[in-house]
Amino acid sequence: MRQHMQSALRLLFPPACLGCGAAVGSDFGLCGPCWRETPFIGGVICDHCGIGLPGGEAGEHALCDDCMKTGRPWLRGRAALLYEGRARDLVLRLKHADRDDIAIAAADWMVRAARGLAVPEMIVAPVPLHWRRRLRRRYNQSALLSRGIARQARLTDVPDLLIRTGATRVLDGLGREARFDALAGQMTVAPRHASGLSGRPVLLVDDVMTTGATLAEATRACLAAGSGPVSVLVLARVGKPP
Repeated sequence: MRQHMQSALRLLFPPACLGCGAAVGSDFGLCGPCWRETPFIGGVICDHCGIGLPGGEAGEHALCDDCMKTGRPWLRGRAALLYEGRARDLVLRLKHADRDDIAIAAADWMVRAARGLAVPEMIVAPVPLHWRRRLRRRYNQSALLSRGIARQARLTDVPDLLIRTGATRVLDGLGREARFDALAGQMTVAPRHASGLSGRPVLLVDDVMTTGATLAEATRACLAAGSGPVSVLVLARVGKPP
């Protein structure tokens, strides 16, 4: 009976490309042209932020110029996509257009990018939105991603681990120092999770990393509450932070 229902649904709603809406062979996928236009990160990557690096050999522990200049409070970081072209379109649709179907595919891409980061007892948690911004947007796209990642990696998802204590202004267009200043002291661990966090490793999830200021503040909040080592995982990394 279930198979008949699924077949009927496929006839009514055939799988469509997440990027352009063209017919594809399976749900939550990209057509050939959109796949080729989506800049997945591979090869040699920065061990702190996941950006692709020229030369070297895949698997070696290297750092990009940005991470060598800016100390990162987290241990390791990964990104699935470069924030440009089709990838930028997908992120914006996930973030602003109620396209939660994109989160299903994105979580799979992110888990693949994060191979080797997961460790026993690790908690997965999203970067939080301030409650007023979440009320306007109706959902936290990072929480959608963290839920899918935790499910696939068989880790514990704690969507409300962190609280945003202040409503920061929009960070688009701000330089590096202004971003770090705007976010300083703006996150804390929810009191109800403080005892359960003690000593446990954390994987912080966000949609985009630009300068890393948001993830740095979230990492500091976890470490201040007594967590174990923190790693970060983002859907997309901006290629040249301001």
